[in-house]
Amino acid sequence: MDKKNEQIAEMIRVNHAGERGAIKIYEGQLKALQLFNKDPELQNTIKDMRDHELEHLEFFENQIIERKVRPTALLPLWDVLGTALGFGTALLGKKATALCTSAVEEVIGGHYGEQIDILSKEYKEEKELKEKFIKFREEELEHKNTAESLGANNDGLYSILDIVIKNSSKLAIAISKKY
Repeated sequence: MDKKNEQIAEMIRVNHAGERGAIKIYEGQLKALQLFNKDPELQNTIKDMRDHELEHLEFFENQIIERKVRPTALLPLWDVLGTALGFGTALLGKKATALCTSAVEEVIGGHYGEQIDILSKEYKEEKELKEKFIKFREEELEHKNTAESLGANNDGLYSILDIVIKNSSKLAIAISKKY
C-alpha cells in the first residue's frame, strides 16, 4: 500500500473507532442515568450528542467498506472501555459526565484538525473526506461547548479525571491507527 492510501486508511480506521467509542461512552452514561440519576434533561442532551456520533459512525462504516480498510482489531476492547468510562463518569454525577464529554471531544476536535491539515496540504483530491471531517469536527466541538455549559471544568480532583480521559483518548487514537 502506498503512503497516501496507508495514511487515509489510518484516518478512516481511527475515526471509525473513535466515533464508535464516543457512542459507547454516551450509551454507558445513558444507562447509568436511566438506572440511578433520572435526569431527563441531561439524558436528552446526551441522546442528541450520541445521534451526531451515529451519523459520523455510519459515514466511516461506509468508508471502511468502500475503501477496503481494515477496522481496528481492538473494537471489542474499546467498546467495553468506552461503556465503562461513560457509566462510571455518570455515576460520579453531572459534572463528571460533562467533564468526560468535554475532555474526549477536545481531543477528538484536535485530532480532526490535524487530519484536516494533512488533507488540505497533501491530499487535495480528498475533498469529500475533508468536508466531512470539517463538519464532524464542528459537531464534536459543539459537544464540548455543550458539556462546558453543563458544568464541565477541571477544578480540583476533576483535573486528574480530565488528564486521565485525555491521555487515554490520545493513546486509543495512536493504537487504533495501526492495530
